Amino acid sequence: MTTYASDAEAPATLRGRLRDRLWKVAAAATHPLDPSEYLDMFRPLRAGADLRARVIEVRPETADAVTVVLRPGAAWRGHQPGQYVRIGLEVDGIRLWRSYSLTSAPGSDLLTITAKSVPDGLVSAHLAQELRPGQLVHLDQAVGDFVLPERAPRKVLFVTGGSGITPVMGMLRSGLDRLDDVVLVHSESCPENVIFGDELRAWADAGHLRLVEQHTDTHGRLDVAALADVVPDLAERETWACGPAGLLDALEEQWASLELGGLHTERFRTALAEPGEGGTVHFTGTGTTIELDGTTPILDAGEQNGVLMPSGCRMGICFSCVLPLRSGSVRDLRSGDVTTAAPGDGVLIQTCISAAAGACDIDC
Repeated sequence: MTTYASDAEAPATLRGRLRDRLWKVAAAATHPLDPSEYLDMFRPLRAGADLRARVIEVRPETADAVTVVLRPGAAWRGHQPGQYVRIGLEVDGIRLWRSYSLTSAPGSDLLTITAKSVPDGLVSAHLAQELRPGQLVHLDQAVGDFVLPERAPRKVLFVTGGSGITPVMGMLRSGLDRLDDVVLVHSESCPENVIFGDELRAWADAGHLRLVEQHTDTHGRLDVAALADVVPDLAERETWACGPAGLLDALEEQWASLELGGLHTERFRTALAEPGEGGTVHFTGTGTTIELDGTTPILDAGEQNGVLMPSGCRMGICFSCVLPLRSGSVRDLRSGDVTTAAPGDGVLIQTCISAAAGACDIDC
């Protein structure tokens, strides 16, 4: 008896057709929602769903920093130590995204991020005060090239300040056993505010690394020019640094003056432009750029120049006109308050009551 390819494929084809019919029946029953939206209610971390993570634990690290333990969905592709992820949270009905370094080692079913509260920080405050085990957060895949090479250098120096310890902690937790000679110079206000302080000091006591703490409340800022006195073999070490912009600027200048190589830096935020009156507004989606004064709403100016944007009440009440401010500054025409975003932030603004306060990019 001869078997043809079409005969062999028939069962699979029939199953596919049956699946399609069942899905159409389900779609008709759940209209106007898609069946996948119901699946998301019961299996939000399933393969094929938008990438999310479930909160397992929120634990304090210091008085103003917390670690969030997350179980990512099936679509999570893993990460390298030192990389970061974007976390999306629903705050007052608006989804806000922020980037956080991964502080856990790869290979586990769980992830950790560690966030330090910042003044007027909606997301960091929500993480610390509102997030509870069992809740879901939105998640992007890990990105970033602030990582150790596959073949680790023989001598390594880490220079960190404040929450700049977080990506380095991911490196240390996953690779301390393959690093022969490690020096960590960390700057923080006082011993109690050092994130992961107990764990770092335990490693130092066990001889796994040399830890140099600079407490700014008592000793002032870290003197980058004197770093060679603290680390005499500075020129022999490959260096990874993360922290405030001022610290990283000083390190880059010092390395250049000493003609040293091997400096890798990670900046959480770039320098923010000083707000002014009016400015250039660039609409990233259309490529349109216009010059605005400081009194014309961005929504009105965009429409006058052929840029179509969502709108509603035009009074700042309905929030139908909300769009991401990718970088730059805008001023609230009602209160005079200025909102400023670093490149990539995507801070949501109401275009109907916001005017340019300097050069800015609007995602539209």
